[in-house]
Amino acid sequence: MATIEIDEEVYEALQVPDGERSQTMKEELAVSLYARDVLSFGKARALAELSTREFQALLGEREIPRHYTEVELAEDLDYAE
Repeated sequence: MATIEIDEEVYEALQVPDGERSQTMKEELAVSLYARDVLSFGKARALAELSTREFQALLGEREIPRHYTEVELAEDLDYAE
């Protein structure tokens, strides 16, 4: 496990209730890295500690398109048959 150090003043300045700060930071980092194509969907979802459905909903709320390749589509279609 890696740790990210955030200045206490910055952390306290977050406009998020104290009990939600850590989870919010994980979600924000995960969404940002996924949107920039730095992390895959699965790894970003794991970082955010959300289920597949929850992370998809979060991306939808942020209007971040899902990175979905033709290979993934073909695999999904094969699976659906």
